[in-house]
Amino acid sequence: MTHFKYISLLLVVVVLLGFGVYNGSNQPHVCTTTWGFFGHKKINRLAVFTLPPELFPLYKKHIDFITDHSVDPDKRRYAVEGEAERHYIDIDHYVKPGEDPFEIVPKHWNDAVAKYTEDTLRAYGIVPWHLNLMLYKLTDAFKEKNLSKILRLSAEIGHYVGDAHVPLHTTENYNGQLTNQKGIHGFWESRLPELFSEDYDLFVGQAKVIEKPLDEIWDIVKQSHYAVDTVLGFERELTKQFDSDKKYSYEQRGAVMMKTYSKEFSDAYHKMMGNMVERRMHSAIFYVGSFWFTAWHNAGKPSLKDIMGEEFSIDSSNYIVDTTKIKIKAREHEN
Repeated sequence: MTHFKYISLLLVVVVLLGFGVYNGSNQPHVCTTTWGFFGHKKINRLAVFTLPPELFPLYKKHIDFITDHSVDPDKRRYAVEGEAERHYIDIDHYVKPGEDPFEIVPKHWNDAVAKYTEDTLRAYGIVPWHLNLMLYKLTDAFKEKNLSKILRLSAEIGHYVGDAHVPLHTTENYNGQLTNQKGIHGFWESRLPELFSEDYDLFVGQAKVIEKPLDEIWDIVKQSHYAVDTVLGFERELTKQFDSDKKYSYEQRGAVMMKTYSKEFSDAYHKMMGNMVERRMHSAIFYVGSFWFTAWHNAGKPSLKDIMGEEFSIDSSNYIVDTTKIKIKAREHEN
């Protein structure tokens, strides 16, 4: 089978898994791929415009690649062992009620492994440590002036930065399944941005060099986690004010009729949270650009003029999967 057919089959699987269909339950059968494809692409694309003059021409030239490939980690997540755990961290797994996980969980990987074991860490998510590793890899790619690596790693680091900004990527109650709020994950990170992001102010200014990347990564996760109670609590409070037939509606997506959160309920919830979704997306754009900038800076600020005109190719093994052998390797809210 040709590479094109493999890719087409994989995309069909991802689309079907991503949208879902109404199955007659009281919950919307909605699944998402973290910020949705829409959100991840928007974050990566706008991050290009935060870059300084030394980086902007290269990224602007390849902005479509940076945008389109922002979702590659999600495509792999459904089939590649070890990918799913890179998108989240159930930080509250490690603490008892009243304890602050950010005082208890070690920031450094080796310290965390020594305290909890690597298997445990991987079982409950490794996004902060994986993001730090991706920064090192991108730095090496700049040192090598390897255009294909720079572009691929830049696109993917943008994905993981975006994931770290989603509150429900930091809790064991990641889809409200522990509090009878199943479906809230896709609602918050896909439905709301798709409905309202055109009104967001997402011009964030210039990226910065991050002096202590691991500390910044953990601060991003901390801010996300501290928003979890609001994300869940406001939805729970608002649900009391809406009858089921007003909370949900049906929408046609291609040939599929989907049950989803109504625009009325979505608007009320969005307003109740203030500008939380906008703030998290705004921060994600800034930090994506800043991680790109930091990798280049830490590589010694190499001139990129000599690779501007290069052709590049991406290892197709990152994206081509035999869909006949796919075994879903994602969490319940994602399939």
